[in-house]
Amino acid sequence: MSFTPHGKHLIAGQWTDGDSHFASEPAHGPAHRFAVGSPVDVEAAVQAAEEAFWSFGYSSRQARADFLNAIADEIEARADAITQIGTQETSLPEARLQGERGRTTGQLRLFASHILAGDYLDRRQDAALPHRAPLPRPDLKMIQRPIGPVAVFGASNFPLAFSTAGGDTAAALATGCPVVVKGHSAHPGTGEIIAEAIFAAIKTCNMHPGVFSLIQGGNRAVGAALVQHPLIKAVGFTGSLAGGRALFDLCAQRPEPIPFFGELGSVNPMFVLPAAAAARGAEIGTGWAGSLTMGVGQFCTNPGIVVILKDQADAVVVATTAALGEVGAQTMLTDDIAAAYRDGQARIASYEGVQEVLSTSHAQRDASPFLYQTTADTWLANESLGEEVFGPLGLVVVADDLEQMVAVARSLQGQLTCTLFMDDADTAAAQRLLPALERKAGRILTNGYPTGVEVSDTMVHGGPYPASTNFGATSVGTLAIRRFLRPVCYQNLPDNLLPEAF
Repeated sequence: MSFTPHGKHLIAGQWTDGDSHFASEPAHGPAHRFAVGSPVDVEAAVQAAEEAFWSFGYSSRQARADFLNAIADEIEARADAITQIGTQETSLPEARLQGERGRTTGQLRLFASHILAGDYLDRRQDAALPHRAPLPRPDLKMIQRPIGPVAVFGASNFPLAFSTAGGDTAAALATGCPVVVKGHSAHPGTGEIIAEAIFAAIKTCNMHPGVFSLIQGGNRAVGAALVQHPLIKAVGFTGSLAGGRALFDLCAQRPEPIPFFGELGSVNPMFVLPAAAAARGAEIGTGWAGSLTMGVGQFCTNPGIVVILKDQADAVVVATTAALGEVGAQTMLTDDIAAAYRDGQARIASYEGVQEVLSTSHAQRDASPFLYQTTADTWLANESLGEEVFGPLGLVVVADDLEQMVAVARSLQGQLTCTLFMDDADTAAAQRLLPALERKAGRILTNGYPTGVEVSDTMVHGGPYPASTNFGATSVGTLAIRRFLRPVCYQNLPDNLLPEAF
């Protein structure tokens, strides 16, 4: 099955053209023209989402579960065409796109099962105590309710799992919140075919057409108009720190401020403790190289930093260097991302006290790995060494002793992940580090690499700023549904007026 994009927005059940267009920039294959979104498109989509909320927001959990499963079915029915356009636009390998498609449909089906179970509603009741002295207590019931239309921004590095029908969209639709997606211009054709799948599910399930709209990118004014629209009640975003912070500030400056759930950046440091380093330093270094270069380093959980004691660094550095030396240049997602990687590499190389261990060459849209080494003293004196370089660049931070390693941990900005490599003899050292790591990260790993993110009930994919803008939320796993709900208490409400879930 082949797919040729028509380049239009999907707004309230209509494929809509625009006054201006932009051309996609595929890694290979033909470029296509796409309509540029506008504030007028935003207005139409959001108004339709608000109208849809009056039915969708009060629909049954079974109806929404059926809708989520229907979207997953429609995506699978387009499997080959999705892989074709996705690989052309992003240069991601077919196996990666196929796996990500499975993750996307798996998320949709997981949320369908999750809402049917009903636990997410957090139902509570305090029965009336009419004879309590000195004052009676009324009957009180509490339940989580959907908040209204949600804006979702597609991510550059996950064209399926974090974009049009990704985790943010799945979680919002599961609650009963209509979604307006601002597509990412790195993969507009992939966004379009997924929107076709959602639209087919809307028709199959007889949903209001305003329950989902896709507005293509190409214009920053679209994003600003979307987050500032008074009918949008929350925003889900995965992207750069600069872009996310700008949108976050717009959300906070609204007459009615709204939550902005942004995943923005992380260097995901790994701490290699003494016994583990002595027993298997070379193995850890080789594994780090594989995780660092996976997907050309274009994962939000890419482990860019290793912290290790001075007298044990050599084995890890030698093994990492050898493994990275076997990795050739690979194509990045976009020209802009490749340019930003080159700028980040030049920034790291410019610091006094940072030593180049492995240097490679790359040009245009390609990237190859770099490895640098510095001391904990240099790290602690230069806070910006902890800023993310999006790509396969690693930095080894060498500490004099455990106390300095703890100081590095305490100096970290917020992270998605922190990792401990340890053996049993390292337990005391790990206990010293753990309080700092708990305050810095949403997920703490032991003896593993953070580039795999399980979609499950227990996963936390978030962390203190700048890893995310809301440390109490996650963008992966069933807990993500709570971002688009708010508690409502019903006092002495007749049973026939209570929500279906009671």
